[in-house]
Amino acid sequence: MRIDKLTTKFQEALSDAQSLALGKDHAYIEPQHVLVTMLKQDDGPKAILLRAGVQVPALLQAAESAVSRLPQVSGQDQVTVGPDLVKLLQAAEKEAIKRGDAFIAGELFLLALTESKSEAGRIAKEHGLNRKSLESAIEAVRGGQSVGNADAEGQREALKKYCIDLTERARIGKLDPVIGRDDEIRRAIQVLQRRTKNNPVLIGE
Repeated sequence: MRIDKLTTKFQEALSDAQSLALGKDHAYIEPQHVLVTMLKQDDGPKAILLRAGVQVPALLQAAESAVSRLPQVSGQDQVTVGPDLVKLLQAAEKEAIKRGDAFIAGELFLLALTESKSEAGRIAKEHGLNRKSLESAIEAVRGGQSVGNADAEGQREALKKYCIDLTERARIGKLDPVIGRDDEIRRAIQVLQRRTKNNPVLIGE
């Protein structure tokens, strides 16, 4: 697999996983390392996992515990990709091909994890990760679009950063209801009408 076929965010997660494994004196980069670094990323796949009903804080804690249980090798100065991670990366690549993606995004690694019998796969599934819910979350976030460039993950979060999703706020009960507030609405309209009457807007202004 070519590293330049991964999205920028996924490349960052793998690079951080390598640093994590090296710092812990581990011989291999395992899926657990990648899971930890992905869950800690700003603008990473946490939003998709939350949408899919995954218990993200508990999953991160479990993944960090799994990393701490990996065997250590004293004097380790380099690490290689472990066989479990190789299988998951290959499975993620297949998912990308199936979806017509030009680049492999982090969520496809997580999708491959739902089918994995590795320790990371077991932990993820114990904390609510399942293929059906994750696929639905991916489709909702992507909006039917494929991943056509390396920065696709960061771009799709732009609206969330700079706009307010009123539909989502209403869904979770954080949007003040309009029903039952007729008096306030009527007064607001009257104020606007008075301002318009006193300060008419001229065409061409």
